[in-house]
Amino acid sequence: MRVFVTGASGWIGSALVPELIGAGHQVLALARSDASAAAVSAAGAEVLRGDLADLDALRAGATDADGVVHLAFGHDFARFAAAIDTDGHAVEAIGAALEGSGKPLVIASGTPAVPGSVASEHDQSAPGSPAAGREATARVTVALADRGVRSCVVRLPRSVHGDGDRHGFIARMIGISRAGGVAGYVGDGTSRWPAVHVLDAAHLFRLALEQAPAGSVLHAVGDEGVPIREIAEVIGRHLNLPTGSVPAEDFAFLGRILAVDQPASSTLTRELFGWRPTRPGLIEDLDKGHYFA
Repeated sequence: MRVFVTGASGWIGSALVPELIGAGHQVLALARSDASAAAVSAAGAEVLRGDLADLDALRAGATDADGVVHLAFGHDFARFAAAIDTDGHAVEAIGAALEGSGKPLVIASGTPAVPGSVASEHDQSAPGSPAAGREATARVTVALADRGVRSCVVRLPRSVHGDGDRHGFIARMIGISRAGGVAGYVGDGTSRWPAVHVLDAAHLFRLALEQAPAGSVLHAVGDEGVPIREIAEVIGRHLNLPTGSVPAEDFAFLGRILAVDQPASSTLTRELFGWRPTRPGLIEDLDKGHYFA
């Protein structure tokens, strides 16, 4: 299969491209910079120059492919609403190019936060919760199933971890801990985050591309819910810092996310595909030490 991938040089994309090529697929990768183009080319992908605002490039890439995996997203949290808007227009452009073709479109979204319960693939986030902003785009993607697109949403947990992660939430927590001199958590630290290793996530994206029924919603969840206090304790141990509760404001935008209990399961996803995460869980991965090198 010839697969058009956006975000191919990003954290998950850099794991997905070799996953796809190793399974015999060809990759056409969107690249907005010379550095991104060099990275995806070195990984064995063909380069299409453009970015998420270049709707003509997105339509061309989708038309020239047998399927699309859309991973790119603007992670400037000071402009989160604008990033969601850009993402929505990008999905609409790709969907229009694929309409009536029966080709797969797999997009990344986030696992929902459902107060008082472990979120399943059938749930949606409560209004105003951290993951709610991207759900409108996910709903548009699911609806493309009625327009002849084999659409699928893969929801990612708060931590997609692994060796090489430099910009994810865990890396940000570590940076804030270093700067503040304390490995902190919000409140009593019992709020939980779901997590998955980046290589397990990449494997699920490939399975979704190859097999997912139209209109599917999947969860790339390895750890159902890791208490934030446990994460902070590992960070404190590796950085030789005290661990304690700190004001949410000390984490800037991340404080609100840390304060929300948002465990999620992947039971239905595992039953559908036989997907089984095999890489280390979050705490084990942190204890390997690569985040602190």
